[in-house]
Amino acid sequence: MSEQKSYRATYQTIEVTPAGALGAFVAGVDLAQFDDQTLAELRDAFAQYSVLFFRDQTLSPEQHIALAERWGEINVNRFFVQVPDYPKIAQVLKEADQKINIGGGWHTDHSYDQIPALGSMLYALETPPVGGDTLFAGTCVAYDSLSDGFKEMLGSLEAVHSSRHVFGENANAPVELSDRLGNQQAATQDAIHPVVIAHPLSGRKSLYVNPGFTLRINGWNDEESASLLSYLYAHISKPEHFYRLAWQTGTMAFWDNRATWHYAINDYHGERRLMHRITLEGEPLAA
Repeated sequence: MSEQKSYRATYQTIEVTPAGALGAFVAGVDLAQFDDQTLAELRDAFAQYSVLFFRDQTLSPEQHIALAERWGEINVNRFFVQVPDYPKIAQVLKEADQKINIGGGWHTDHSYDQIPALGSMLYALETPPVGGDTLFAGTCVAYDSLSDGFKEMLGSLEAVHSSRHVFGENANAPVELSDRLGNQQAATQDAIHPVVIAHPLSGRKSLYVNPGFTLRINGWNDEESASLLSYLYAHISKPEHFYRLAWQTGTMAFWDNRATWHYAINDYHGERRLMHRITLEGEPLAA
């Protein structure tokens, strides 16, 4: 099994503390303003740790957008309700009287796109006093812990991904989500990606399937696909492969869709939770 490296000693402007199986907390940076040296170090840490966590940030919508645009091109999510006056920011909201949250299951954003999004910057504006954590699972870490024979078998496979069954007109989404998700007629995206990809930044191998948007193994029937995918899903979501983030107001999480899953835990009924999310364009994936 390959080990994740720590580059803490080489950083000059930021302090990076690994969180566990994946992820790292970054201190010493104000995300509203930082220089190019810090940006280069953040890019390096992002490639190494797959998800970066920042505490005690204060970002206006304009600053959030400026931060994302320093990183790359923004992908405007076509299904999420947008923040008023800021179409580049998706609103992730659960009101105190609502029971269903957004993202309440393991998934990888945008795997249904031909060129999946790089990842997202999720910023906490209002958090419940208890609960509302997010789990992040490492798909590179999970790949590393498979046997060599199993890795060899997976290397030749592709999987079919889709948005239709989640966001489409026939998805049977709960009525409660109708004011938070929309544009069902745009859910026409299907894509085929390798089951094992080479991560565009780190070069590490990553398991690129997820319970939210993967339908089946390409060329296999549903029963055959279900058997393999169920095994992979159980393997990736083992506790030794994930980290649980406890949010605070002012926390930013920036995750890489090509190396992680995430799961928003829905355990805060009666409390309001408001987040702003900006998604970044990615690049084609290769086996």
